[in-house]
Amino acid sequence: MKAVIQRVRSASVMVADEKISEIKTGLLILLGVAAEDADKDIDYLVQKTAGLRIFKDENQKMNLNIKDVDGEALVVSQFTLCADTNKGRRPSFVSAAEPKIAENMYELYCQKLQLFGIPVSKGKFGSMMDVKLINHGPVTIILDSQGMKNNLNKQDNYG
Repeated sequence: MKAVIQRVRSASVMVADEKISEIKTGLLILLGVAAEDADKDIDYLVQKTAGLRIFKDENQKMNLNIKDVDGEALVVSQFTLCADTNKGRRPSFVSAAEPKIAENMYELYCQKLQLFGIPVSKGKFGSMMDVKLINHGPVTIILDSQGMKNNLNKQDNYG
């Protein structure tokens, strides 16, 4: 599971020229679900997202998380994050989860993020969306649950 997280002053999603979601200060989260992802991937990314300290404190240091600044999250599904571009020029999406599974995991990610007390707005799963944002900083962070798996493997091998 991958998340591209952008610290924003504002963000919105439009579907068929109609604004369906909008946030002010917070995080725009583009979420890609891979076929191999499971509940532990969701839990890992939710905890990392909620605790990510990328907002500035009174000393202008990135020391605060989304809750600390009373921020909101806008979560947009984006299967193209699972693209394999190793061969040729056309991306392959065979590693992306099937739509029904991906939608369930996307919804679960949003629900679990709300359990941290973070207001969550959403895009419309499976739709062609126009995403508008003002990236503040700019600050863009990529989270990948594959990193969690690699860390677990290292611990199994070394610790």
